[in-house]
Amino acid sequence: MIYEFDSKRPKIALSAHISESAVIIGDVSIGERCYIGPGAVLRGDAKPIVVGDETAVEDRAVIHVGGSKTRGCSIGRRVTIGHGAIIHGNKIADGANIGMGAILSLYSEIGEYAVVAEGAVVKAGQHVPPRVVVGGAPAKVLRKLLDRDVAAWEKSKQIYIDLAEHCNTPGTLKRIE
Repeated sequence: MIYEFDSKRPKIALSAHISESAVIIGDVSIGERCYIGPGAVLRGDAKPIVVGDETAVEDRAVIHVGGSKTRGCSIGRRVTIGHGAIIHGNKIADGANIGMGAILSLYSEIGEYAVVAEGAVVKAGQHVPPRVVVGGAPAKVLRKLLDRDVAAWEKSKQIYIDLAEHCNTPGTLKRIE
């Protein structure tokens, strides 16, 4: 479902795939070849949400941002946000990976190609540096990301880019009545 809120209407690239059960509200921009999975919620009622090209927001992820110390949530290019993640942060840089069930609290920022492990909690105002893996509650740096890690993540990101294209192919998804 796509909703206007307070005269703000979502802007969605034609090549993006938005699942029929996803909810997109208000001041939300979604880039080219993005995948927004079933049950995902992007709620741009308080502040804007910008999703960069080729980003995947997996099933049941929630993105909502508010508070006086933010201009909104900026999500970079080729980001993966895992199933059931909760995003209230200010910024997720290009190539970052947010694990399933992870929480990014208010005003947090995630660096380029950083990996937030499954179930990790990034505290309010916490900044995760580029090219590291963080995990735990609260999230702590576990190790640096290696070039081979980045290459592996890039391959996995292509799966969702291809899925968005496949889901947008006429006749591919068939609703069963």
